[in-house]
Amino acid sequence: MNEAEAIFLFAKIWGAIGACVALIFLTIGIERIDEDADGAYVFRPLLIPGILLIWPLVLWRWYILADGKDEWSSRYKPRRTAHHWIAFAMPVAIILVLVLGLSQRQIWPADFVPQQIAPAAQVSQ
Repeated sequence: MNEAEAIFLFAKIWGAIGACVALIFLTIGIERIDEDADGAYVFRPLLIPGILLIWPLVLWRWYILADGKDEWSSRYKPRRTAHHWIAFAMPVAIILVLVLGLSQRQIWPADFVPQQIAPAAQVSQ
């Protein structure tokens, strides 16, 4: 089995597990964690592609919300401990990228001669 076959097999297994999770979650689980989804069947097919891709996150959130372990108040208080470091690192990174990008020179062939492009010939009908 080469790498392409392994990646394709992994994608098929991931999608199959995601399809099972989507089927179970959209038929049984969604009413248990969201009371507004009770009886709302039209929007559920729209959730299938997302559940196919992020099914581990769906299972984790389903587990947390079904058991009542969710601390909803902490979701509204973002952790800002690293913001001052990020606020310093981003401008420095932008300047470094610009300096490194501008410092790279392209080396043209020595025998390269630019040619002027002539306008297209007029076609008479």
